[in-house]
Amino acid sequence: MQELSSTEEFENRIGEIKNEIAKLGEIRTGSLTEQYNVCGKSSCKCKDPDNPQKHGPYYKLSYTRYRKSTSEFVRREDVDQLRQQLKDYKTFMSLKDEWIDRSIQLAKLRKASR
Repeated sequence: MQELSSTEEFENRIGEIKNEIAKLGEIRTGSLTEQYNVCGKSSCKCKDPDNPQKHGPYYKLSYTRYRKSTSEFVRREDVDQLRQQLKDYKTFMSLKDEWIDRSIQLAKLRKASR
């Protein structure tokens, strides 16, 4: 984060942050995991003692919202879109934190200039 010195620089950066947030797409929080499973069939390739080949990958999204933990499976065709949503969420959170920090610094600068 670059150092800003004037109220105009802070105001401009806050405006840029707002524009960057407005350009974000859908956002999702959580973590995406890739899982491989073993089935119950004794003759399946996943049970081969020499070369077991598990089933998968299966994708699972886990997140907590309003103090409730949730996990859901994600279809393979939706994984790329979900990854973008998770990336956009991280970008949003970073921009939000910078917006708050800049706003605090701007308030202190205004107070000091009175």
